[in-house]
Amino acid sequence: MKKSDLALTVAERLRKVHPDAHCELNHSNAFELLLATILSAQCTDARVNIVTPALFKKYPTPQKLAKAPLTDVLELIKSINFFNNKGKSLIGCAQMLVEKYKGEIPRTVEELEELPGVGRKTANVVLGNAFNINTGIVVDTHVKRTSHLLGLTKETDPAKVEIDLMKLFPQENWCEISHLLIFLGRRTCIANRPQCDLCNLKDVCPSSGKFMKKKVTKAQGKVKGDTKVKAARKTSRPS
Repeated sequence: MKKSDLALTVAERLRKVHPDAHCELNHSNAFELLLATILSAQCTDARVNIVTPALFKKYPTPQKLAKAPLTDVLELIKSINFFNNKGKSLIGCAQMLVEKYKGEIPRTVEELEELPGVGRKTANVVLGNAFNINTGIVVDTHVKRTSHLLGLTKETDPAKVEIDLMKLFPQENWCEISHLLIFLGRRTCIANRPQCDLCNLKDVCPSSGKFMKKKVTKAQGKVKGDTKVKAARKTSRPS
């Protein structure tokens, strides 16, 4: 199957399985999404969603967060990975938003990347989900892994993976395809234990045969092992 046809099939089938695919970072506006995405680096969305309600309540605007004592912010986010650096980034980000953008969230990748704690991935998340601006494809660990397993890319560097995916999918679908691949990675193609037998892409995925064969071999080994144990027990019983 041509890679372009594979991409079309992947998108169509994943839409059927995950019609509700969306950003799982809880937020009610672009500022909250920006903060949540900064916090989500090397941390689960679930953990971030536990922390952000109190953060958003105490500092609902860039103006308020820009004046926040670092110790107060750190206390609110201390259960997040790398909370010291992220706390500084949150305050620095808010200060730049106030000083340079009058508290508004900029709407270009270049402007967003100038903010402390913000890289291209974070910029793509904010623009795609808060403003429906498709500037790129978010490549997190799930997107990187699933797109590689599906044969959509051979690259391992996130920036190069993004370029490959952008060539395969229409620009208006870039934000959507990120969510679809993330849902696939979290719910079916789970790291270290992909559930290929439950996946509706198994017939077009070049990696499914390898994983399914491995699963069968493991199961057969378990059966053989159990049989040997039973035989040993039987022969060891007194007559």
